[in-house]
Amino acid sequence: MDGQHVLDLGEFEDTLRRDPHAVYARLREQGPVHRVRLPGSDADYATWLIVGYEEARAALADPRLAKDGGRIGATFLDEEMIGKHLLAADPPQHTRLRTLVTRAFTMRRVERLRPRIQQITDDLLDAVMPQGHADLIDALAFPLPITVICELLGVPDMDRAEFRKMSTEVVAPTDGDTEYAAVVRLAEYLTELIEAKQAAGPTDDLLSDLIRTTAEDGDRLSAQELRGMAYLLLVAGHETTVNLIGNGVHALLTHPGQLAALRADTSLLDGAVEEMLRYEPPVQNATFRYAAEPLEIAGTAIGQGEHVVVGLTAAQRDGDRYGDPDRFDIRRDTRGHLAFGHGIHFCLGAPLARLEGRIAVGTLLERAPGLALDGPPGEWLPGMLMRGMRSLPVRW
Repeated sequence: MDGQHVLDLGEFEDTLRRDPHAVYARLREQGPVHRVRLPGSDADYATWLIVGYEEARAALADPRLAKDGGRIGATFLDEEMIGKHLLAADPPQHTRLRTLVTRAFTMRRVERLRPRIQQITDDLLDAVMPQGHADLIDALAFPLPITVICELLGVPDMDRAEFRKMSTEVVAPTDGDTEYAAVVRLAEYLTELIEAKQAAGPTDDLLSDLIRTTAEDGDRLSAQELRGMAYLLLVAGHETTVNLIGNGVHALLTHPGQLAALRADTSLLDGAVEEMLRYEPPVQNATFRYAAEPLEIAGTAIGQGEHVVVGLTAAQRDGDRYGDPDRFDIRRDTRGHLAFGHGIHFCLGAPLARLEGRIAVGTLLERAPGLALDGPPGEWLPGMLMRGMRSLPVRW
């Protein structure tokens, strides 16, 4: 490692889990870019962490910051076991993959899901409303998006509890061994699923469409690319929405004035969901980028091959971009928030996540007029990728 000062974030691991905003605020005071050692990483490993809004937005769209680790000799478990996906590809490969996927995953397809999302939400709430209390994560925030994404992809009713365990272990691992086992199991499951779909013939679901989708030049997704895409859509397509709903409802219930304002004027719902995404985004830090060439960010020299992490949570509490950033304000102008990223890697599933968030929160408030916290939330997820809680006890 070079002679630069490296901040060991492992020393702040507990604080980062409970309240990362305090740590990021202190870092922003010292500058927008920091050399850090991530919790749990080797003593001789360091990466760059971007915590300023303008710098983060620019980095997310900077072609010099590659997503394909292979360009600097880096390899990752999920790519090796499952296959190349959009979050690990650069143009022209990324352009090709994204073009093929967007031919099947259209806005029209998302909008067609609206009545079904409403029905699933109503059914889930029907099951718990008579009890007067529930863990919102178990009762609504988890089962809604996993049901939607499984039906969208055409995944048969699997053991949802097992899938939740595998998926959460991949994005918020408790240790290396359990993460490895989860990735291996997911790879096996997705291989079997795709082979079964190919054998069964065409059905009206997204995965079948991806298998059949062909570009004008005859290009198609390979078996490995299909598996990578299914992996990304399944895992990213539900984990993030679980946290959007959980974090969003928690923010409302801990800010009674904002909750009352939303109840008084439901036209504020769309803006409220955007503020939830800004205030406590489901993804805390974007996945790794790699300097494909030497570059400077805010006067900081970053060497070729070095790793860069863009802090989404940190950037969205930057007071230079959002006034009084630690205040939860559903009337705020949230334009430009980075919860879904920015640039060519902007989240493919953002329209679906927004739709699910609006229906889930709106229906919950309508059906549970006395909604309140019923004790402290469960522990926050480990690691620095996702931001979400394991449980959220509520009553009505």
